[in-house]
Amino acid sequence: MEKQIQADMIAAMKAKDAVRLAALRAIKAAILLAKTAEGGKDEINDQEIIKIIQKLVKQRKESAEQYKAAGRPELAENELAEASALEVYLPKQLSEAEVEAEVMKIIAETGASKPSDMGKVMGVATKRLAGLTDGRVISGIVKRLLAQ
Repeated sequence: MEKQIQADMIAAMKAKDAVRLAALRAIKAAILLAKTAEGGKDEINDQEIIKIIQKLVKQRKESAEQYKAAGRPELAENELAEASALEVYLPKQLSEAEVEAEVMKIIAETGASKPSDMGKVMGVATKRLAGLTDGRVISGIVKRLLAQ
């Protein structure tokens, strides 16, 4: 995946696609930072790269919300454009109905029945659905289902 990002970065430079290039440079910088961090590894696998990209997408979306609240729509647009350029490298996200179905299976497996069992369910759900949906979505669905 790292080689693909590098190749896409070169293509974005040739195409003079500034938004995509900025997004790809952010991924490359985050990967380099993870490699050189204390306790970091020389090689980073695709799963770790996906986590890094998810974090970057989340940051871009939060920044866009803050820019909109501050009355700066042009900056918000740029952040959202970068986020969509980053999302190309993420696996297909599950719909809310698919997440709910999976959470229901996990609740049945763990035997959870009350809101205090949320930690048990979240532990399994976040591992099983890692990279497929946002943690906030999982949390909201788990809360709703356990409250019933």
